[in-house]
Amino acid sequence: MKIKEIKSFEILDSRGTPTIATLIETDNFLKEVGFVPSGASTGSREAIEKRDNGNSFNGMGVSQVIKTAEENLFPELIGMEIGMQEEFDSRMIELDGTKNKKNFGANVLLGLSLAYCKLSASKEKKPLYKYIHDYFLKHFSSEIEMKMPLPMMNILNGGAHANNKLDFQEFMIQPVGFCSFKESLICGVEVFNFLKKTLNHKGFSTAVGDEGGFAPEIDSAEEALDLISSSIEKAGYKVGEDVTFALDCASTELFKKNEYIFSNSEKLSSNALTDYLDKLVKEYPITSIEDGLDENDWQGWETLTNKLGKKIQLVGDDLFVTNKDVLQDGIDRRIANSVLVKINQIGTISETYQTINLAYQHNYKCIISHRSGETEDNFIADLAIGTGAGQIKTGAPSRSDRTSKYNRLLMIDAMEDLKFLGMKELEK
Repeated sequence: MKIKEIKSFEILDSRGTPTIATLIETDNFLKEVGFVPSGASTGSREAIEKRDNGNSFNGMGVSQVIKTAEENLFPELIGMEIGMQEEFDSRMIELDGTKNKKNFGANVLLGLSLAYCKLSASKEKKPLYKYIHDYFLKHFSSEIEMKMPLPMMNILNGGAHANNKLDFQEFMIQPVGFCSFKESLICGVEVFNFLKKTLNHKGFSTAVGDEGGFAPEIDSAEEALDLISSSIEKAGYKVGEDVTFALDCASTELFKKNEYIFSNSEKLSSNALTDYLDKLVKEYPITSIEDGLDENDWQGWETLTNKLGKKIQLVGDDLFVTNKDVLQDGIDRRIANSVLVKINQIGTISETYQTINLAYQHNYKCIISHRSGETEDNFIADLAIGTGAGQIKTGAPSRSDRTSKYNRLLMIDAMEDLKFLGMKELEK
């Protein structure tokens, strides 16, 4: 089975911004399409998302980017065999010829890589998650088991994902005290709905941010955590037992001239911010902190990891950008203990697999993640199960771009008898 035709076209992401969809057709008329997500808060080491920078869509269009790929990349891929993910992705990387994929754009390459992966599963007549798992077992590790992931739900937004004065970007819950994915999801949905009632009662807006979480006009992490705690209790659950907290500080967005500058003009050193995060962990049942410090504050990350790395999950997002070379640097310096996996940060499925595998080899946890600019494509749900990642971050149970992932997971859960670890997923 070989590639016969490739077609890319503009579609809209969940923010109404253009992104790329790519359809690949084989010589026996199989077709699959990949939709490419896009981020708002991005790390400087991410692979390049290429835009037209012209008049269309206020410079955000991708039609000229697609045209360049149609003329210079697609013809080189026609005739390639289906079912050889690493070879296909390597060929694209070779043709691009740059380390950060700035020639054709990581958004172009990812659309191709996604469609190719789906076609490979179709060729073998396997569900996508099963194909991914079998591929991972064959090429990387024979010890990885499929399992249902623990949700990491962003239910209250700040930072670059909302128009308020809340500096930290995401306040999330993890429903850990349950025996099944479905029960965990139900808990998350109920807490989210009670949070809406709580906010309404206090006179706050219940408009949602980019990832479906509420974005009230509050200005402190403590106030956000207290509101969520109250909602958990009103929903009939126990804080710290049934539900724990996770934070995405997105601290790179706060870092200016070697200081962390907050919206109230407070300025904190790296050590002071570390002490503040330590204080929050002592006061609230926080089990995960993402991007607690700036992506280039490596010395600070060493201090943060020494202080909190044995207590909670410390996740690198902007820090590692799903890049195995950057992750290796972090491993060598004993920084963080977990990696956020975003397929568009690196631009191909093969490289995503490589990063996940490297994390597993060094006992780093993996959290499969969406982007703030999402599509209806639910590939990451299959990726989380197929690689045995154990955790998924895909927003609030709100907006169809987020619920499509939860619904895909519910479908797989109904079809398969897969284990769900709950709190054990977070154990060191």
